[in-house]
Amino acid sequence: MKKVLIITAVALLSITAIAQEKRDTVIVELAKTSRVIFTIQDRKDLEVLKNYNYNELFKNILTKLENNDTTALAQDSTRKEGDSEEVYWTREGNDRNDDNDDDDDNNDDWHMHHGRHWGRTWQSFNFDLGTNNYLQDGDFPSSNANYAVRPWGSWYVGMSSIQRSRLGRKFFLEWGLGVSWYNFKFQEDNILIQKTDDGVQFVQDTRDVDFIKSKLTASYVTASLIPVIDFGDNSRKSRVWENDGESFRIGIGPYIGYRIASHSKLVYKDDGREKEKDRDSFYLNNFRYGARLQIGYRSTDLFFNYDINELFEAGKGPKLNAFSFGVIF
Repeated sequence: MKKVLIITAVALLSITAIAQEKRDTVIVELAKTSRVIFTIQDRKDLEVLKNYNYNELFKNILTKLENNDTTALAQDSTRKEGDSEEVYWTREGNDRNDDNDDDDDNNDDWHMHHGRHWGRTWQSFNFDLGTNNYLQDGDFPSSNANYAVRPWGSWYVGMSSIQRSRLGRKFFLEWGLGVSWYNFKFQEDNILIQKTDDGVQFVQDTRDVDFIKSKLTASYVTASLIPVIDFGDNSRKSRVWENDGESFRIGIGPYIGYRIASHSKLVYKDDGREKEKDRDSFYLNNFRYGARLQIGYRSTDLFFNYDINELFEAGKGPKLNAFSFGVIF
């Protein structure tokens, strides 16, 4: 079962990574302050682009700019029915539907987006990077506990293929599948994790060596379903390298994960750098499920995950609820 899930996750992420590979971009400077940016992700599009009527296309663009019109541009008649390629213009700065006559047109920032979608759904590839820890009875474990962890060095990493489906004007559903990793780096660098018939134990290694670090790592296949309100009305997810105006977005929803691997690692120096790795379940729960909060402003998105179920099986380890938070790229 685990092998099937691993193969499925790797295949999905590989396909997504190929679709998100580096794009060819050409910038054409026009007049004093204007420019046109062409971004091509699939070079096969070049054959289609050769058949566009660019005179008519630019006339249409200029007309819309003169009329302050933000609706989608009409596509060239050479496009085949069913093609998913879309070209559209958005204006950042003033609200698109603001009828205030005092607006300053010089503050308008127009962008042309060129991407692939399926009906009302846009696909993107998310990378979560942050830190993780856990709570015991609603508080952090005592610093005297051998399983207490350091926030710095306890990294959380996640990679997901995310589909963003429009359900309303400013209401979207982000759903996807990916893989994620918990890395719990212990406060003490000499912690050994031992699995016994009674449960998992965290003990200190008393050998006379120079300990460097000790940690527990667990990886999961994860699925999420996050309803999102985007006040910027953006069909596609913004990126950290893009300017997305003043838009604010927030979403919260459930996720579930299935553990596909776990191991402990102890690193120390003893006539050279040594590393001991033990691959075991350590009575970790096979499933993790919880709630995810996403908050975004402009081009920055943050996440917070909280596992509702405990990290270890009941009666086999300390009662800990894991959580993570960080940045979405």
